[in-house]
Amino acid sequence: MPQRWGITVPLTGVPLGDQRELIRSLPDLGYTDVWSSEADREDAFTPLVLASQWAPTLRLGTAIVPAFTRGPALLAQSAATLAGLAPGRFALGVGTSSDVIVERWNGIPFTEPYARVRDLLDFLRRAFTGEKVDAEWPSFAVRGFRLGIAPEQAPPVLLAALRPGMLRLAGREGDGAIVNWLTSDDVRAVAPHVREYGKPDAEIVARIFVLPDVPTDEARAIGRRMVAAYLNVPVYRAFHEWLGRMELTPMWAKWAAGDRKGAVEAIPDAVVDRLVLHGPAGSVREQVQAYVEAGVTTPVLAPLGGEPGAVIRALAARP
Repeated sequence: MPQRWGITVPLTGVPLGDQRELIRSLPDLGYTDVWSSEADREDAFTPLVLASQWAPTLRLGTAIVPAFTRGPALLAQSAATLAGLAPGRFALGVGTSSDVIVERWNGIPFTEPYARVRDLLDFLRRAFTGEKVDAEWPSFAVRGFRLGIAPEQAPPVLLAALRPGMLRLAGREGDGAIVNWLTSDDVRAVAPHVREYGKPDAEIVARIFVLPDVPTDEARAIGRRMVAAYLNVPVYRAFHEWLGRMELTPMWAKWAAGDRKGAVEAIPDAVVDRLVLHGPAGSVREQVQAYVEAGVTTPVLAPLGGEPGAVIRALAARP
């Protein structure tokens, strides 16, 4: 098994406050990492704060915090707080997110996303040292800010990235990349861009969607809906066009025409099977291992259903 074995938190199907025992069980099952997300459910930091106390050996990561929805200073404060709670065990993952989350849901213009994350990486590096930051970047300015409590160990900062420009930025200016919605073969196209700047060991965190021990037809139905929901978002469509996944063209055409049902039905089984891993739990673990062999350093499982306790036990690194 890989050295790292992560899972997405909070676990679905159980209220966050009731997950203590589940989280506490993770290290004994071989899990090394928990990584949160932030879209329309819990925020990215609260589940990790709880996990830092419930299971003090786990590594914690955000995958990801949108770069637009918190001001730079507030983001630095939140990250420094968690870094102080879990010294040496927290990694901050940031990314552009999408126009849906940033603009439609939060009313913030989704403009020049590359510049925003590039500038944010530079600001965070400076802020985490405890120095006073008074500077202007192309995408924002910060005047006279200093962290009241700077972290003793500055957290590594990883960047969510899909296509070459952002992947190279993640490797050049960040500590690695966070990727999702890709196959194990796609990792071989992505990893060289992250590691081309003299960082052969740059971290690549991959969120991998899994449905262990679910009948094939049911798993494909769930996976097909997920693929349609995500890969019609412009940033993900552009990513898969870059990867050459043109078998999704009929889905994109039907979605653009407003035919949602037809779009879902147009997704080939082969695409679903490669992007949403399903089958017996042992087979799912083997499929995840293929990502590691292709260059992923930290696989982060994202179960799409099932009873949480049963799922984490089924996918344990120590079955």
